[in-house]
Amino acid sequence: MSTQGVPIAKPAIVGPDLALHSDPAGRRSLCAETLIARALENEGRTSFHNWSFIEPLHQLISALNGEARLSSFGARAARFDVTRCLVNLLRLDAAEEREPDIAARPIERPIFITGLPRSGSTFLHTLLAQDRANAVPRCWQLIYPYPARSRMPFGDWRKARVALQLGLYKRIAPAVADLHPMAADGPQECSDITAHVFHSMRFDNTYHLPSYQAWISRHDHVHAYRFHKRFLRHLDRQQPGRRWFLKSPDHVFALDAVRATYPDAVLVFLHRDPFPVLTSQLNLIEALRRSFSRHVDLEEIGRNVSEAIADIANRLVANCARRGVLHLSYHSVIAQPMDAIRRIYSHGGLLLTREGTERMTRWLAREKPRRAHSRRRDLAGFGLDAHELRARFEPYVETFGMAPEQDRLAA
Repeated sequence: MSTQGVPIAKPAIVGPDLALHSDPAGRRSLCAETLIARALENEGRTSFHNWSFIEPLHQLISALNGEARLSSFGARAARFDVTRCLVNLLRLDAAEEREPDIAARPIERPIFITGLPRSGSTFLHTLLAQDRANAVPRCWQLIYPYPARSRMPFGDWRKARVALQLGLYKRIAPAVADLHPMAADGPQECSDITAHVFHSMRFDNTYHLPSYQAWISRHDHVHAYRFHKRFLRHLDRQQPGRRWFLKSPDHVFALDAVRATYPDAVLVFLHRDPFPVLTSQLNLIEALRRSFSRHVDLEEIGRNVSEAIADIANRLVANCARRGVLHLSYHSVIAQPMDAIRRIYSHGGLLLTREGTERMTRWLAREKPRRAHSRRRDLAGFGLDAHELRARFEPYVETFGMAPEQDRLAA
């Protein structure tokens, strides 16, 4: 198969399981070429503008077939997810053909919020979204950046469709919904943008994909962030005149790519005691994996997630003196959210208007930082020893003064 824009032949088999094939053992497997052909046929197109997604797509498909231990639901979900991303790429192509100026649209001084996961970034991102002057990537926009081709004059149903899909998933995986807020109109992480070119850590959170994650770690993120900017230009075209607030803990792994792609980017690092971070992330990954996999290895999750969190912590320490970074603690964001907002606006050279302040204050009066209510598995349940981990996180804790949260609560 060529990666230079040569049309792909239409598959001979067309049906509901077009992109799933059986291996000799009778297991269902995904086929990259068939998924691509389905997307092209769905959009009535013969080629993609850019085929650089081919290698990461094949890496992902290979890992999904050989390592993920997908359940029947997991296999269908993965097929749907990959096909959706491919279709969205084609819709971006079509939009750029209609409006070539999209490709040169400026994205000025975007603010990237990153740091340890489970550190209040969703709460902060949602609070920032209350200011009408701010733009955030919404869940429904990242799942469907453009509506489907249709002659039916019933309007744009993307948000309603995503709300229905999330409602069904919450019924299938209530533990995930309890650990992480899911709303069609809620702010979403940038890992769902880079997932469109299959260069995203989001996949490894959802499935067991060691070979794919190893491939990610061997490659830089510049291509993924070039696409990130391309995607953001399309969203900006649809809601112009606002400043972008973007968030994901995965940005920590790609700070050089962020800076290369967005030279005027403003950075905000969130910090938290790493032990509740680790416990929360472990339980979230377990819940995600269980909703898509036939088998979940808790000790494997423990090893990989603890190594990833330690890697993020070490990278934050290495960048502690990076110029132009605002450091905020989880405790300060939760305890004094409007003070954190004022610091972010001041850091970004932004004007916090009376209307923005009032809208945020009203939202805070209605909403509180959510806490999961399900029973959580502790570190030992994932084969981890807290005493051994303490030494790994000591440089981070000392650098950023992250006192244990139980001590803060006692105080």
